[in-house]
Amino acid sequence: MSYSSHFMDFKGSSIPSTMRKLVVTKLSPNFREAVSLQTVPVPTPGDGDLLIRNRFVGINASDINYSAGRYDPSVKPPFAAGFEGIGEVVALGLSASATYAVGQSVAYMGDGAFAEYVVMPDRNALPVPSIEPKYLALLLSGATAYLSLKNLGSLTEGENVLVTAAAGGTGQFAVQLAKRAKCHVIGTCSSEEKAGFLKSIGCDRPINYKTEDVSAVLRKEYPGGVDVVYESVGGSLFEMAVNCLANKGRLIIIGFISGYQSASGLKPIRAEALPAKLLLKSASIRGFFLPHYYSEYASAMKDLLEMCENGDVSCELDTGELSPEGRFLGLDSVFRAVDYMYSGRNLGKVVVELCHPVSSKL
Repeated sequence: MSYSSHFMDFKGSSIPSTMRKLVVTKLSPNFREAVSLQTVPVPTPGDGDLLIRNRFVGINASDINYSAGRYDPSVKPPFAAGFEGIGEVVALGLSASATYAVGQSVAYMGDGAFAEYVVMPDRNALPVPSIEPKYLALLLSGATAYLSLKNLGSLTEGENVLVTAAAGGTGQFAVQLAKRAKCHVIGTCSSEEKAGFLKSIGCDRPINYKTEDVSAVLRKEYPGGVDVVYESVGGSLFEMAVNCLANKGRLIIIGFISGYQSASGLKPIRAEALPAKLLLKSASIRGFFLPHYYSEYASAMKDLLEMCENGDVSCELDTGELSPEGRFLGLDSVFRAVDYMYSGRNLGKVVVELCHPVSSKL
């Protein structure tokens, strides 16, 4: 049965027959080269699926890892791009209707988010109070910070925690969660505006690497080293993070964005002495990849949503208002949004708004 032919948009407009979506047509870390904007039929939800009209989609550093085919070499183009979105249910399968309803606000994480409409298994969706992009920021960026610090950080009150790219989509959550654990938080950033933002969310020592030498600051102000590092940049900053670890220090790798745009996806590092450095400090390096922690995802999101609603965690969003061409509106602007994030200009989570015409039948 075609459920989309029976369920109508709750605002009174028919579900269209076609939509636009972004499709990876060529494997490349150059997002503009890899991805094309296509017009395709609106998909029909299966028995346990939701058809969601996207209102906002999230931009992630890993979008170009996906377009380069780095996560699953067996997946070949063409395939849909994008990881996360928020919108309303406009059609659904019979089994899914036991839990969800047309008009309900949902956020989700799943492949193919860069589209005007997306079919998503109901198990991948998360009911949210309203269609506000702040909830979108929690799905991947917030959950990564929450679960990695919980499982790998072993934060203890009074410890020194260094967050690299601290004013970015996930860094902002690492700063706030570390402060909630009563740690002393140091955050690297690239401007005075970002340093001011970091102070506003509780960061004890923002370091603007454009005006200060991060290594020198850490050596002088934290001679005993840093207990935990939340690292997402890679390259020379990763090397610096290793060198600044305290005895029994823990370095958590959640990404290495500085190398993503290269052919290999990595920036070379000097690792010959790494085993000795770790041994002499009884230190450790742990990698974190969110899909490996899906068994804990629902519980993490419950906590994050509660903290967000109570004002215990804030979600800074960057919608491109200060970008040269203005606000990120429509799927076309996803390309600009990716470029903007990689230029290092974003403050907080980068989101794109999708506008849909509503033709009333009344």
